[in-house]
Amino acid sequence: MSITRRGLVLSTLAAPALAQGLRPLARMLVGFPAGGSADIVARLVAERLRGTFAANVIVENRPGASGRLAVEALKAAEPDGTTMLLSASSMLSLLPHIYPGSTRYDPFTDVIAVCSAGGFPLGMAAGPRAGMPGTLRQFMEWGKGQAEIGYSSPSAGTTPHFLGIQFAKAAGLAMTHVSYRGSGPAIQDLMGGTLGASFHPMVDLVGAADAGRITVLAVTAPERMVRYPHVGTFAEQGFPQFASREWFGVFLPARTPDAVVQELNHQVQRMSATADYQEALARLVMTPLPTGTREFAGMLKADWDRWAAVVRESGFRPED
Repeated sequence: MSITRRGLVLSTLAAPALAQGLRPLARMLVGFPAGGSADIVARLVAERLRGTFAANVIVENRPGASGRLAVEALKAAEPDGTTMLLSASSMLSLLPHIYPGSTRYDPFTDVIAVCSAGGFPLGMAAGPRAGMPGTLRQFMEWGKGQAEIGYSSPSAGTTPHFLGIQFAKAAGLAMTHVSYRGSGPAIQDLMGGTLGASFHPMVDLVGAADAGRITVLAVTAPERMVRYPHVGTFAEQGFPQFASREWFGVFLPARTPDAVVQELNHQVQRMSATADYQEALARLVMTPLPTGTREFAGMLKADWDRWAAVVRESGFRPED
C-alpha cells in the first residue's frame, strides 16, 4: 500500500488539528518566486497563522504572468478556507486594466478581500547623473535643462512605472521609462549614472540609500517615514495627488462561508497587533495596516478606480 507525501502530512496533522477545531493544512499562494518581498510577507503571515487558523500553513509559489497565475489558482480552489492568497494590490487593482483581454479573474466576484497584511510606500530616488539632489525641487531644476531623463521601475506596467509617468507629466519634465526585469539591475544603473531617477517600493531603495549611493527624494506615504525623517513626502513637496500606500493583502476564493472569512480576518488583525510582526514588517519598510473585511474591500475598489483612470490617461500598452 502506498500513500503520497501530502497524504502522510494530512494524516499526521489531522487528529490533533481536529481536536483543536483547526484545519489540518492550508496553503498560502504567492504569485512570485521565493525571496522577493511578496514571498517574504507571505511566509511571515503563514508562520503566524499556524496553530491559529490551521495546524500547518505552507507557502506555495505560483510565479507567472506578473502574479496573475496565483490569482487564477485561488479562483479555482475549493472555497473551504484551505487555500489563501497573499497578493500585492496591483495584481487585483492594476493588472486587469493593463491586460483586460488576458486577465481571467474578476477581483470583485472571483475572490474575497479578507484583510490587509501591511502597507508600504513607493519612493523616488536620484543618483550621480542628476548630481545627487536632496529634494524634488532640486531634481526638477536639474531636469528642466535635460532634453530627456531616463528613469526606471521594477518593470513596465507596475505601480512605480505609472508613478513615474504621473510625476513626469505633473512636473513638466521629459522623462522616458527604461524597462528592466527586476529592481536590482535598475538600481545598479541608477547608482552607475546611466539613469536620472528611479521609482520603486522603498524596500528596494534602502540598501543603496543607506550606503549613500543614491538619494531618496520623496515617498508616497501620507506622512514622513520614521526610518527616513529627512525625506519629504510627495504631498508636502507640491504633489498631493501621489499620497498613497500600496499594500499586501490576504484573499480567499469566492463563495467561502462568511464565518471562515471573518475567522481569517480576526487572525490577521490579531497577528498585526503583535510586536514581532511589526518589527518584521519594519525591516521591509512596511507598517501594519489591519482592516475589517468591508474596509479592505473598499480599499481595493478605491485602488481599482484610481488605476483605471491612470492607465487610461497614460495610453500605456504592454508589449505582451
